[in-house]
Amino acid sequence: MKRSFSLRQRVLLASGLGLIAATYGLVRLAYGLFLPDVQRDLGLRADAAGWISSGASGVYCLAAVAGFVLAARVPRALVAVAAVVAGGGALGMAAAAGPLPFGVASVIASAGAGLASPALVRLVAEQIPEAAQTRAQAVVNSGTGPGLVGAGALALVLLPDWRTAWGWSGAFTLVVGAVLLGAAQRSAARRGGDEHEGIPAPPAPGAPWFTAHRGVLLLALLFGAGSAVMWTYGRSVLVDVGAPVVVSVSAWIALGLGGASVAVTARWTSGLRARTLWVVTTGSVAVAVLVLGVAPQWTAVALLACAVFGWGYTAATGALIAWTTELDADRAAAGTSMLFVALVLGQAAGAAAAGGLIGAAGPVITFVAGAVVTVASTVPAAFGRRLRGSDGARSSGCTPPTPRRPHAGRSRHPAGP
Repeated sequence: MKRSFSLRQRVLLASGLGLIAATYGLVRLAYGLFLPDVQRDLGLRADAAGWISSGASGVYCLAAVAGFVLAARVPRALVAVAAVVAGGGALGMAAAAGPLPFGVASVIASAGAGLASPALVRLVAEQIPEAAQTRAQAVVNSGTGPGLVGAGALALVLLPDWRTAWGWSGAFTLVVGAVLLGAAQRSAARRGGDEHEGIPAPPAPGAPWFTAHRGVLLLALLFGAGSAVMWTYGRSVLVDVGAPVVVSVSAWIALGLGGASVAVTARWTSGLRARTLWVVTTGSVAVAVLVLGVAPQWTAVALLACAVFGWGYTAATGALIAWTTELDADRAAAGTSMLFVALVLGQAAGAAAAGGLIGAAGPVITFVAGAVVTVASTVPAAFGRRLRGSDGARSSGCTPPTPRRPHAGRSRHPAGP
């Protein structure tokens, strides 16, 4: 492999990580971080803020479904749309004159994350050597962590000026998307191909493929529901026990640093089977949720819990990518979309349930319940002997296909399905 091509691969990975950081950490997940200041300036009611969050989750799921269908054929087009809707949505939030335009822009912006993940899974599969696939996917997927750190840093420096923070987020998203498209297009040109060359698009998934993923889908739903309490009320419990703004925002940054550390630990985690990695990461998340819920007044412990949560949550999403890749490497982009949809649907349900429980029973009971639900997503993978899809496609009677890699020059396979 020539040095120049290796450099382009590095640019692709760095900009791919940056796009995930932007669409997830700086845009989608930063909503709750800046929400109190937005509510104060725009008069946004609490119930309306909840509807915006629900709408954003719904649009994310629709976008991920679109990625499920299209990523294998037009990953670069999806990257372009992801950057435009996330970046443009963030700029729209920065310029919003009232609650309605802010809500519309926020909902639209969430589509970027749903489109970016499956598209990047496909691009990495096309353009990174097979031996480095697992680690490369983990590195790109770890971008959520740096994005959360960036959002927290913007909050520390700029709040209460949330408009400037959203403006910087939008501009960064558009720039990093353009860099990624440039790196991907140059690599495609080097192969002498167009949008459809490289790895041929696989046929649409059939019933055996969905059956093989059934158990993993359930675990993703449970994990999303259990972890939602941290995303929704993690900063609130710190504020409730009297933590100053700098501490509560630092907890958000700690969460992001934990997520960013996935890129460092990928050398170790890439050697684990997806099922084992899932047990380790979701178990870590369960412990973190429990600790923050029962000991938010201990600042050092709370910050450590947030960091562990960030690592565990981000690495668990990487485990889902690895799991669907073990089941069917050729359809990993489609599997990623489906599992991430299940995860976000679980988060939506978990956030709603936590909202009702925290008012009636208090934060301690709510966080304990979240930890219990998270454990429920861990135990079947740890002890289930016949979990559908947990040991690769053989558990459902399917044989995993051998991943097909393109050469740097002309592909061995024709374009199209």
